[in-house]
Amino acid sequence: MLLTLLTLLGALLWLIILLLPWRPWSTRECLDGAPDDNNEDFGDITVLIPARNEADFIQATLAGIKAQGKNVKVILVDDQSKDETAALAGKMFNTGLKIVSGRPLPEGWSGKLWALHQGLQQVVTPFVLLLDADIALKPGILSRLRRKMLKEGFHLISLMAFLRMVSPWEKLLMPAFIYFFKLLYPFRLSNSAHPRVAAAAGGCILLKTEMIKAMGGFEAIRGALIDDCALARQVKSMGGRTWIGLTHSAESLRAYDRIGVIWRMVARTAFHQLRYATTLLVLLTGVMILMFGIPVAGLLFPSFSAWILSLLGLLFMVLGYVPTLKFYGLNWKWAFFMPLIGMLFLAMTWTSAIRYWRGKGAEWKGRAYL
Repeated sequence: MLLTLLTLLGALLWLIILLLPWRPWSTRECLDGAPDDNNEDFGDITVLIPARNEADFIQATLAGIKAQGKNVKVILVDDQSKDETAALAGKMFNTGLKIVSGRPLPEGWSGKLWALHQGLQQVVTPFVLLLDADIALKPGILSRLRRKMLKEGFHLISLMAFLRMVSPWEKLLMPAFIYFFKLLYPFRLSNSAHPRVAAAAGGCILLKTEMIKAMGGFEAIRGALIDDCALARQVKSMGGRTWIGLTHSAESLRAYDRIGVIWRMVARTAFHQLRYATTLLVLLTGVMILMFGIPVAGLLFPSFSAWILSLLGLLFMVLGYVPTLKFYGLNWKWAFFMPLIGMLFLAMTWTSAIRYWRGKGAEWKGRAYL
């Protein structure tokens, strides 16, 4: 009886996700570039890149910017790199590139936001594109971003970069990472005037410069670990409009080909997402077990009703995930691994909590944040 009830609850949760009017599983919020839009004048845009030990990627990132069109300005903040990031970047542009040597990180700032803060002081154009140093833009996407911002009156537009999905671990976990982000921050709600839902993807964000400066620059969110969503919330709080979408035209070059790398990436901020609240962690654990564990467990017991409900739960689970796999060109059969994927992400969240309780906090690029 208890198992039947639990399988019913699990199936209902997945059915509710499928039926929600804002369709968090959908991939319709997307923006891609057109290769023909690569001869425009971008003298009104400055690309601001924070870079710390990014020698492996920086030239490909800058090449993607050059392919967008004419007169684009680039400010690269070399955040005390110990490799050849600055030297390699300097070889890519004869004009239009300014390299700022980053100053030591002050207390209370995250490294990325401190680098962006220093670069912002040099920006004089109406628009600024915040671009991670490992993101390669495909031709035409900058034109589409600017056109959408001007036509639809947005103050911030961000794109969820196309993450690398080559190795088995990447195919298993990276599309699910984006899928869970969309469940947590439904794009349709984030793109609306809804005041309590604001999301952005930090790898590629186009901003109106007047908006970021009106909010006091990046100092307003200087300690935020999830800086992209904090920025979107700040823009919305000032009456600005934000938009986030998927894309094939901003590609992350960074490999996550080992589970340990993905585990550390998720665990860095997972407990922070829960506001370091143990009660929310316990609640999340119960919900995740209901949604991912119980449908599998129900298949192992002789109760016919539990078996049927478990099958329905698994069916709803797969149906909700398939659009994401299709968007990224992956085989839909990866959706059958969702029970395992859910339990792995739950374990990563517990790792994040345990690190916090032990006083270790988050770590990123050699820096620790409590």
